[in-house]
Amino acid sequence: MVMKESEAEIERDDPVPNFELRGTDEETYTLDDFTEYEAILLVFTCNHCPYAQAKLDLLNDIAEEYDEAAVVGVNSNDADEYPDDSFEAMQEWVEDGRIRYDAYLHDETQGVAKAYGAVCTPDPFLLRNEGKKAQSASERSNGGESRDDTFTLAYHGRLDDALNPDEVPTEFHIHDAIESVLAGEDVDLEFLPSRGCSIKWK
Repeated sequence: MVMKESEAEIERDDPVPNFELRGTDEETYTLDDFTEYEAILLVFTCNHCPYAQAKLDLLNDIAEEYDEAAVVGVNSNDADEYPDDSFEAMQEWVEDGRIRYDAYLHDETQGVAKAYGAVCTPDPFLLRNEGKKAQSASERSNGGESRDDTFTLAYHGRLDDALNPDEVPTEFHIHDAIESVLAGEDVDLEFLPSRGCSIKWK
């Protein structure tokens, strides 16, 4: 297990990369599929990492609590080296209720993680829906190479103040960030790097 902290690659208020990824329900998702939400909590995560596992309950609770914010997990790990992060294992975790996000997506090429500058699990990105026209199917880029100005980056950083798996959080930064976005306000948080296992690159 290699510990890594997230790095700021996309500036706040900048458009974020679009994607086209398969979900555990066998459906294909892009940002266009979430335009009904005012915010998306896009979290690069996985099954096997203890740092990611420690945030499962928090992410499940957020998905249940907020009707206007979608929780979307993206697993970019190399499943050949880490079978616990295979697409089939992702489906099992959804089916048995361990993961109850609005969508759990497989970044098989790892192109979306690279486009966002994600480096660890979890690496959370909170996106704001700007209410602009979504890209057409012909404009979408496979692998997250293009920007979609329907969504911009509102916050990138840690979910709470518990940086290690065995710590109990006392402050939930992501709740403050989501509440700000839903209220139409700027997120009043400095960049606070998330901490987790490094993404397992091919």
